[in-house]
Amino acid sequence: METIKKCLFPAAGYGTRFLPVTKSMPKEMLPLVNKPLIQYGVEEAMAAGMSEVAIVTGRGKRAIEDHFDISYELEHQIAGTSKEGFLKDIRYIMDNCTFSYTRQIEMKGLGHAILTGETLIGHEPFAVVLADDYCVTEGDGVLAQMVALYKEHRCSIVAIEEVPRDETFKYGVIDGEEISEGLYRVNNMVEKPDPEVAPSNLAIIGRYILTPDIFDIIRDTPPGRNGEVQITDALMTQAKSGGVLAYKFKGRRFDCGSIEGFMDASNYNYEHIYKKR
Repeated sequence: METIKKCLFPAAGYGTRFLPVTKSMPKEMLPLVNKPLIQYGVEEAMAAGMSEVAIVTGRGKRAIEDHFDISYELEHQIAGTSKEGFLKDIRYIMDNCTFSYTRQIEMKGLGHAILTGETLIGHEPFAVVLADDYCVTEGDGVLAQMVALYKEHRCSIVAIEEVPRDETFKYGVIDGEEISEGLYRVNNMVEKPDPEVAPSNLAIIGRYILTPDIFDIIRDTPPGRNGEVQITDALMTQAKSGGVLAYKFKGRRFDCGSIEGFMDASNYNYEHIYKKR
């Protein structure tokens, strides 16, 4: 059975909500305690069986590449000390994953960012992780839950959660038929609808499993809301043939693209993960 080996990380955005720090630092490298956001995403992908990491970067994002690489000077300085243990997790990632990078020259929306990653993905199903959506679970990670569903249904899947109705304007929102507990066949998807016209309060978060035909669909998708190429518009094309599922994942998401969500995630991580090591 075909397995999902590749995970794409769109990481070219400007991170304007965190200015001025993101003027010179990628938002994906913002730390939850002592580990950057993107590393948590890579660890989630690895736990779901993915070892080929594809990252779409842009200007000013070299710190991401440097993080997933050897730092000879640093490692020489701490060799033989207790501080070597702090690099255990990142060394494990580097030993067990391959990393490839391409640049998004212009910021034209998430759909365009995913299309930019086609050269790294090829013609096979793949996952997409938005690193500023930090997810915690008691059992399998969100991607592992979605991979299990993909093996059964063999179609594109988006992760969703219920949000307050007055916050639908922040998300892509789905309307669908619940075919089993927490699993919906998507009939409609709307990008950032006003609350009064939103088809539901089921919002798409930053976890996707996509079939490779999505690249051709994105190519034929005109710019939508805000003049950007929206992945929700491309997925709606797939959904018209019954080809998209939405999954209400088991776990909790923190919106680390906002300062409030980032602080909540930092506090949670410190209390529930870091202090228990």
